[in-house]
Amino acid sequence: MRLSIRHQITYGFETPASAVVQTLRLTPRNYEGQHVVRWRLDVDRNCRLRSSEDAFGNLTHVFAAEGPIETLTVLVEGEVETLDNAGVVRSTLERFPPALYLRNTDLTAPDLDIGAYAEAVISESPGDVLAQLHTLLATLHEDMTYERGPRDSMTTAAEAFRLKRGASHDLAHVFLVAARHLGIPARYVSGYYRREDEAEPANDGGHAWVEAHVPGLGWVGFDPSTGVSTTDRHVRLASALDYLGAAPVRGTHYGGGGETLDISAVVSDCQATRNYRRNVRNDPGPDTPAIGGQTQSQR
Repeated sequence: MRLSIRHQITYGFETPASAVVQTLRLTPRNYEGQHVVRWRLDVDRNCRLRSSEDAFGNLTHVFAAEGPIETLTVLVEGEVETLDNAGVVRSTLERFPPALYLRNTDLTAPDLDIGAYAEAVISESPGDVLAQLHTLLATLHEDMTYERGPRDSMTTAAEAFRLKRGASHDLAHVFLVAARHLGIPARYVSGYYRREDEAEPANDGGHAWVEAHVPGLGWVGFDPSTGVSTTDRHVRLASALDYLGAAPVRGTHYGGGGETLDISAVVSDCQATRNYRRNVRNDPGPDTPAIGGQTQSQR
């Protein structure tokens, strides 16, 4: 599938900021099943984008813009070819052994309730690690409500689990805690998702899921928000131990007040878009003159 992505982030300040510093993880890498056809990252201020890689091998860009700043917009857009590999992730840049991803963080701290939940789930699903992970995925998807739209990214896994609802990053954090409790290395992944249940692309294509390490198979993607392994509708941006390590945008501003944030992330199927435009061009419409001087409604 060829996916088109347009992600725009606009900051506003009632009192102008004197400076803004940002770290962006908004550039996908190529790996087996994902090929970046074209990609552009732009900031509407006069600043230098310094590219590098973070500790996990994610592509990053850092910039510092000097004020006074009333508004600042970051825009990324491009196209990515994806393949459905049944969730299996191969040929990614790996800086650390899988065991590192058993490490806990503040957002994914061990929780007695999540641990007991994970044990109860797999007790009903004897089998190998892959089977246990799929059972955990299906059960968690059923037991927690996925809420689309922006939410507090600093909610811990324990807090989200008690609420039994959350955004994609919340469900990913709960899955991480459960998998690590079972001794399965798991990491957080940020990216984009093209939804299947909508004819037109929605404005909230930013997404998060989990990759767990399966013996003999390697890393496999699990999306608790949708209840399936990752498919060709997922575009992978960055991975880390939790949201903070893979956040698409992190930074700070100096001075300024009354900050507002407007985010738009649209993911569309290029082929579906082309077909739609072709159909529109070929359909003359009810009031368009046709061959012989008749409109469609007159035939």
